[in-house]
Amino acid sequence: MRSTSFSSGVIPLYPAPLVETSDRGAQWGAPWVDIGLICIFLLGLYTHYTIQFSPTVPFPSAPAGLAGIAMLWRHRHQLTSHAATTLLGVVLLYLLSILCATDLSFLARRFNGFIQLVYSIVIGFGLFLTATSVSRRQLAGIFLCFSLVILIGCLLEDYGGLRPFSDSVRQSLYSAGIYDADYRDELLYGRIRPKFFASEPASVTFTYSLFSFIWLATSRWRGKLLVYFALIGLGAFAMPGPTLLLMVLLILPYALFIAGSESGLDRNRLDAARFLKIACLGAILISAAIIMANTLFSERVNEIAAGNDASFFYRVRGPALAARYVAQNYPIAGAGLTGEPYIEREIANEYLRSPAYSRDWPIVSPATELVINFFFLHWIYLGLVWGSIMIAAVTMWLRAIGIPNAAFCWVVWAILGQASGAYVGPLAWAVLYLAGAAALSQRQLEPSLPRPPFRPRWPVFERVS
Repeated sequence: MRSTSFSSGVIPLYPAPLVETSDRGAQWGAPWVDIGLICIFLLGLYTHYTIQFSPTVPFPSAPAGLAGIAMLWRHRHQLTSHAATTLLGVVLLYLLSILCATDLSFLARRFNGFIQLVYSIVIGFGLFLTATSVSRRQLAGIFLCFSLVILIGCLLEDYGGLRPFSDSVRQSLYSAGIYDADYRDELLYGRIRPKFFASEPASVTFTYSLFSFIWLATSRWRGKLLVYFALIGLGAFAMPGPTLLLMVLLILPYALFIAGSESGLDRNRLDAARFLKIACLGAILISAAIIMANTLFSERVNEIAAGNDASFFYRVRGPALAARYVAQNYPIAGAGLTGEPYIEREIANEYLRSPAYSRDWPIVSPATELVINFFFLHWIYLGLVWGSIMIAAVTMWLRAIGIPNAAFCWVVWAILGQASGAYVGPLAWAVLYLAGAAALSQRQLEPSLPRPPFRPRWPVFERVS
């Protein structure tokens, strides 16, 4: 029986799903408690349910936080000294970045953002440790089940009479941030978009896109690309929204970094033939996304083209303008973590000068709503210099915990970052960790022993030696 050693200073690249125990022989996969904790974490990401301890102290994605802490404690033995040192270095660099930001009168707010960031990094690491401890089959099954539950739930809300119950639960769960632009949905999509117990439709489409893609990257099904395209089509029917177009673009990093390793090819080898194939695939995917946008979301595309879509501006165009402004005026350390109030007036003026901005739109308040894009928020918060330093530091952290290809994680993170904000929140970091777990699952060795019969007993836990 193969055993895995943690004394080498790094977490193994393929944690074994098959562990020898003293009285049960071969134990397959992970204990059900681990699978349950992953599900609770994903539920927290989906709902964004936040407990507000005080006006300035939130407990974001509370179910995810509790589950993440529990998972980190359960798998604490996998945190090696090398990984712990690297993580501490990342945290200290983030702390130093807020000390280097201009105008220390905003330090209290930036430090609050720093605390939220550390919380998100830590609980996300707990998710990563558990996701890499379950078998690849289990991991794929979890994300496929979540995708199907969201899909079926949205269909039931639209066609099964679930909407009144969903809306009543949402009113009870969320004290703020509840989506109420149903009239706009009817104009753009011809019907009210489903929320399915989430605070807004964007949360539904984002998590559906993320979960479906992680399933694609971890599944061993031969025809999984066809199933993935079916998920895109069914999603566009059940929960229309431009975020689903990102599912098409995500196929590119999958083909570039994952598909080659599944077929036994050298993932790092990019010869002329493979480069040509990837380039052609990229052109096809971009064309497909454009065709889907003009076919499925024609009204929304027309609104964007006419400069009448405030949501698209605040999610894509505006953040790019804000990042450019910060790079020109605060290139060293940016606005600091959660430093939107420091540059709120300057960014608002920059928006007003943009021809893509309509003066009929009210200036969004609070300032955190000025930028809803965690990819560009990285550069707005940190500037060019510290932003580059932190990319390098986090890359070293990803390698320290055994992720074989950090580039795959960053590309997935950048693509999905176009549809979600909250850089210091758990969702942004969960995207990075889940992409790493998906990449790591390609190296997981599948045991060849026959599966033992199911025994409904509490699993025997034993540290891997």
